[in-house]
Amino acid sequence: MYIANSYKYDFSGRKRKPRKVKGEVYEKYKAPAFRELSPTGSEKSVSYANQRLAEFKKYPSRSDFTGSKGTGNKQESRKYTGNFVIGIATLHKSNAVPVTNPEYAKEISDMIS
Repeated sequence: MYIANSYKYDFSGRKRKPRKVKGEVYEKYKAPAFRELSPTGSEKSVSYANQRLAEFKKYPSRSDFTGSKGTGNKQESRKYTGNFVIGIATLHKSNAVPVTNPEYAKEISDMIS
């Protein structure tokens, strides 16, 4: 007798042997019972809430962001101020190439013509 989608019978109708588990068999994990944390020594007077409050007082939030929409310092625009690049040449169509030496400028002009 063939039962469709059954793991006990194969496709020809024969009953399959149940497979035995190989190796060690582990029990299901049981979590230990809950124990409340008891303060010891000098920590009895300081609670976790008081520790967090002390951190807040130690590191206050930035006051310049309160009431604003997150505007920070404006980044300066980048401009080239050195003298390494002499100019910009065009090699092929709109391919801009920086020129750093007068010899390179001559070579580029020879390639174009």
